[in-house]
Amino acid sequence: MSALRESLADYLRIRRAFGYKLAGAERNLDRYVDYLQQRDERMISIENAVAFARLSPCPTVWPRRLTEVRGFARYMHAIDPAHQLLPADLLPRQPRRIVPYLYSQQEITALMSAAGALREPLRAATFNTLIGLLAVTGMRAGEAIGLDIRDLDMDAGLLLIREAKFGKSRQLPLHASTVAALQEYLRLRGAYRPNLEPDAVFISLSGRRLRHSSFNHQFRQLTAAVGVHARSERCRPRPHDLRHSFAVNTLLDWYRAGVDVAVKMPLLSTYLGHDNPKHTYWYLQAAPELMSLAAARLDGGAR
Repeated sequence: MSALRESLADYLRIRRAFGYKLAGAERNLDRYVDYLQQRDERMISIENAVAFARLSPCPTVWPRRLTEVRGFARYMHAIDPAHQLLPADLLPRQPRRIVPYLYSQQEITALMSAAGALREPLRAATFNTLIGLLAVTGMRAGEAIGLDIRDLDMDAGLLLIREAKFGKSRQLPLHASTVAALQEYLRLRGAYRPNLEPDAVFISLSGRRLRHSSFNHQFRQLTAAVGVHARSERCRPRPHDLRHSFAVNTLLDWYRAGVDVAVKMPLLSTYLGHDNPKHTYWYLQAAPELMSLAAARLDGGAR
């Protein structure tokens, strides 16, 4: 292990002693140390930190990457002043939230059909079921991929999400059709891979738990195959936007039904697993743009 990587381990250990989780920061800082080692550099500098941050193809990620390196740079500078401190204004802050891609029901159906037509039967069943589950529950993709068999109560029609974001757990009620789809998937996965990882619900062809990166890669291929393309540079179809679509469609349904949304909002916030209702209210703040997309979709359907 290099000296810089040992220092990174110490830095993360100290920060976590104060209660920080740093899961995302650890991944980025590991990549940064790898980047320095590939360039045979041993010191943190403004130049290599900015260059590393800009390696991401997504400009909205650059400031966060640099912020994470900045904290590590402060720590290293205290040990050896040869490590440069990083000013806070090196990269302009991009808008924090990208524009969600609001899927139509036809697009979701097309994605599930394309997934179901994948060559390997197990792979087809996995992606078809996973996309459908995300669409009808609004779960985070990581929550669905992290599901274990014990988290499914088929008799009660309940799904348990354990220790999700912010360390919270919650139960989601499932429609009978969703329960039936999950039961059929579990039957198929057991038939195709009898020697599979016993706990995971969604598995890869090897029988181990499906990886998030594999799902993202396959999802991009599926969106391209069915003609679901970016609406703009900041509005690209992602798996997470199935969650956005679920939340926005729930709000639209409430408004059309004349429901008091202010009263219902805490229920939606709890269902989505938000730690603060303000994160759910963002869907209303984003509503002008999302509503225009929804109106266009409804107008198109009316014709």
